[in-house]
Amino acid sequence: MATFRLALIQLHISSIKSENVTRACSLIREAATQGAKIVSLPECFNSPYGVKYFPEYAEKIPGESTQKLSEVAKECSIYLIGGSIPEEDAGKLYNTCTVFGPDGTLLAKYRKIHLFDIDVPGKITFQESKTLSPGDSFSTFDTPYCRVGLGICYDMRFAELAQIYTQRGCQLLVYPGAFNLTTGPAHWELLQRGRAVDNQVYVATVSPARDDKASYVAWGHSTVVNPWGEVLAKAGTEETIMYSDIDLKKLAEIRQQIPIFRQKRSDLYAVEMKKP
Repeated sequence: MATFRLALIQLHISSIKSENVTRACSLIREAATQGAKIVSLPECFNSPYGVKYFPEYAEKIPGESTQKLSEVAKECSIYLIGGSIPEEDAGKLYNTCTVFGPDGTLLAKYRKIHLFDIDVPGKITFQESKTLSPGDSFSTFDTPYCRVGLGICYDMRFAELAQIYTQRGCQLLVYPGAFNLTTGPAHWELLQRGRAVDNQVYVATVSPARDDKASYVAWGHSTVVNPWGEVLAKAGTEETIMYSDIDLKKLAEIRQQIPIFRQKRSDLYAVEMKKP
């Protein structure tokens, strides 16, 4: 199965958790009817994004939101990347992505490892670490099409994570993410294209839809980039489902034409995984 359809759901997120989950499930069903085999939701899909919201919206995994994701993945017989939700575990909060298989089983759970703590004077200051704790492990999952690696938003800035996923055989990297109106126009597409070209992989990013009235305004523009660095699909700012057909034969051809993995100088440098 050299080609499969990927769907990215650029969801409009409200302050009502149950509405967010219900609408997400409805759009997932629509994506499945259009032939999507892997579907992804955006970062923080069941909650407004912000340190003041994380404690209020956090839930256990498994919990109400992830139970609904499990059910809809099974109903539609798809691989579902559940964006992320604020997770509570043993008194700590995490920004966590869950993945469910076509039988509804939990295939992967990834906690964001690089927390979004930035200060751009006069533009944006944000500190996820005020309420969230970082994860400490990598997460991949296998499908009949390819192996997929997971990151969340700010993780995309760290090239090492993508390199390790590529070393582990991933051909698609998915980053649910909510860049903002400062970092979005500057770096959102640039980082995706960089990760894709450096590692000769497909890169997909899934943003919430833009809501200018929200306390944190997401950039939108969910995107898919191929291993040549070309943008295959890019959403606007509104709620939408974006589709892209992922061609793994194209990936193999690019790796054959420009064989960087055979040419790396492992006698001179290495990026290594310190923990599984």
